[in-house]
Amino acid sequence: MRSDNGGERGDATLAPVIPLFGGKAAKADAVPPRRGGDDQQSSAPRMPEWHPTWVAEEPAPPVVDGDADAAEALARAEKVLLKKLRTRSLSIREARSALAEHDLDDDVATALLDRFVAHGYLDDEALAEQLIHKAVSRKGQGRQAIAQTLSQRGIGRDVIDIALASLPDDEAERALEFARAKAASMDSLERDVALRRLAGQLARRGYGSTALSAARQALDERSSPKSRVRFE
Repeated sequence: MRSDNGGERGDATLAPVIPLFGGKAAKADAVPPRRGGDDQQSSAPRMPEWHPTWVAEEPAPPVVDGDADAAEALARAEKVLLKKLRTRSLSIREARSALAEHDLDDDVATALLDRFVAHGYLDDEALAEQLIHKAVSRKGQGRQAIAQTLSQRGIGRDVIDIALASLPDDEAERALEFARAKAASMDSLERDVALRRLAGQLARRGYGSTALSAARQALDERSSPKSRVRFE
């Protein structure tokens, strides 16, 4: 998988884009600008530097057989898709759904998506990498919740499996760390109530089979005399 900058892929200014189909509509909106704000900026795809030799290697452009209306619809669809990519990274399936609103032929839509993939605008592996970093570092989620999030974003099972395989095998430690942080607010609750509530919070974050054991250990540590240090 590609390396990231803190798990996100939008920290650099997006590279200039050669208009995909040469139309005026495409040229007018071809370069998604840098966005303000950390949360917005962090979700944008990093565009690769253009190289002239790519022209011979990239997929052929969509063909609309001289139909003026179809050509206009294609240019409009390209412009809308580029605009969406300014705001957030999209999976290929999400991009296809966006194109479905423009009545493009399936072959034309597929050719357009292939061009976006070739230019680095669409990259499911990079998107999975971003989402996993956010889920682990900001939300404290486990593998089950992460896999569900990736699936909901339209990322394929094969890409999800590869992305999750790159995670360190520290889910039990992360679950315990989360449980310890939450256990401090449950000192006033009865043991069974606190255990049920804490295990439920862990389960909702996708920690699965480790939820109950992490909750129990965190509560045991809170109730241990060694955890209650008094200063006189």
